[in-house]
Amino acid sequence: IKNMKYKTTFLLDKKNKWIETHLKKFNFELDDKFSFKISDNYKTIKKQDLVFVLSYTKILPNFFLKKNKYTLVVHSSRLPKDRGFAPLSYRVLQNFNIIFFSLFRVEEKVDSGNIFLRSTLKLNGTELYDELRKKQAKMILNLIKKFLIKYPLIKSSKQSGKPNYNKRRYPKDSELNINKNIKSQFNLMRVSDNENFPTFFYHKGVKYILKIFKDSD
Repeated sequence: IKNMKYKTTFLLDKKNKWIETHLKKFNFELDDKFSFKISDNYKTIKKQDLVFVLSYTKILPNFFLKKNKYTLVVHSSRLPKDRGFAPLSYRVLQNFNIIFFSLFRVEEKVDSGNIFLRSTLKLNGTELYDELRKKQAKMILNLIKKFLIKYPLIKSSKQSGKPNYNKRRYPKDSELNINKNIKSQFNLMRVSDNENFPTFFYHKGVKYILKIFKDSD
């Protein structure tokens, strides 16, 4: 049907909605081609042409994948490298300033689906958590837009290479070592969220919390 729009839903995680503000501000400029919805409940999503899963921390059941034509994710790594959790944080912690992004189709096995698009972000090494998230969101949404512009005439390719898997990071992973200098732990401070998982250290049995900000001047 000539005027039929592709049904498209963005699935967010109820407990990890950092990208929602960026998504709502982003203009895909494709309303004539797609009908867009946002949801945080996968059980209500079905018969969609496209489902983009954004910052989701759980594994979606296989029956959900079968309910929709394409379920897609943008992962902040050069897959199959750094499958799993927090790829951008791990990359920064390893002192890299080049961040890779892969838009791929979700399959039953974690982060194993065919790749549609890739992109690269270069950091300057001074970004703190909020800045990292802002740049990450921009890259994710621009890659999705590029996919949407090409859809449905877009092809994918299988992942190649040996995968590795990142473990989930927890607030306890933001602990600083008081016997090491700040410079050697700066990247840990960069990827720590001042509100939800700030850096901290213990001294004489007391826990101290450190929050990091840039001087506004």
